[in-house]
Amino acid sequence: MGMEQEQVFINGMDISFIDEVESEGGSYFLNGVKGDVIAIMKESGVNAARLRIWNEPVGGYCNVERTMKIAQRIKAAGMHFLLDFHYSDRWADPANQWKPKAWEGLSYEDLCEAVGTYTREVLVMLKAAGAAPDTVQIGNEVTPGMLWNDGKVDGEYDTDEQWDKFTRLLKSGIQGAKDALPDVKIMIHIDRGGDHASSRKFFDRMLKHGVEFDRIGQSYYPWWHGTLDDLRRNLTALAELYGKPINVVETAYPWTLEKPEGMPVIVEKDEQLHAGYPATVEGQAQYLRDFIAIVRGVPGGLGDGFYWWEPAWIPSKKEWSVGHPNNWSNLTLFDFRGEKLASMDVLKEKEA
Repeated sequence: MGMEQEQVFINGMDISFIDEVESEGGSYFLNGVKGDVIAIMKESGVNAARLRIWNEPVGGYCNVERTMKIAQRIKAAGMHFLLDFHYSDRWADPANQWKPKAWEGLSYEDLCEAVGTYTREVLVMLKAAGAAPDTVQIGNEVTPGMLWNDGKVDGEYDTDEQWDKFTRLLKSGIQGAKDALPDVKIMIHIDRGGDHASSRKFFDRMLKHGVEFDRIGQSYYPWWHGTLDDLRRNLTALAELYGKPINVVETAYPWTLEKPEGMPVIVEKDEQLHAGYPATVEGQAQYLRDFIAIVRGVPGGLGDGFYWWEPAWIPSKKEWSVGHPNNWSNLTLFDFRGEKLASMDVLKEKEA
């Protein structure tokens, strides 16, 4: 346990889109000078990066070969690396936990085996490339289960039998990860940052079914998940209940409510904002400052850190391989042109 206490607080960024941005003409700037996005982030206090991996995505971005190239840059920068297995060919989240096409016809037993084999093979490849992750997520926002319908656990699927099937799939992924990288940290990630009742129900099930993992992962977006006080209460209670490090692996906040020309944004109305934090660069910086204080303040030193989701998904083009427009460009830590925002420098501030 001694090692946990010395764990560096993670100031992380999910930069899964930078491959597509850079490959297709987008650039990043620091004080008007074009630079490497990872170097710009590191200079601003970022010490960790997260990448999602899809099995066989349309367009190829976020597959294992392309993920490897970005992972090598993350490791070359000396950053902690979190790899997020979606176990899908596209987004996996509470509304979408669809099997990869290649696995659709498999029996449940074969699906369990596929999860373990795939996880192991990806990590063996990354290790051989000098890009092994330090932490892996077995699934992404798996609150309703994953690999539907075999591993579905919400609604009418919220049964002991289904939880048994879901947790066996998780265990297969965990075993595959450990076979490849015995020292890798295992994270289980849900999307209930402000919702303690749901969080507790989920993690009690993890314990009941004997799922062995090292980190609790949460998503927290104020317009979906409640107030910062809700977040604080939940993280505090989770730390006291489970005694495991907790990382808020997804958060974001707007620096403007203006939209890039001809593009939508998810957060566009004043009523979506958290009280006390205007949609300005200064308001975004204050959100980040107060959010970090909450994670750092988790009892027992169990606030592991956080990852800002897609701070570099700039609106550099109209059509994206993921099949929908960039609706995130005002929730980034770079402006529409790719210039780093001052709010990122909050990461360099010393604790008060």
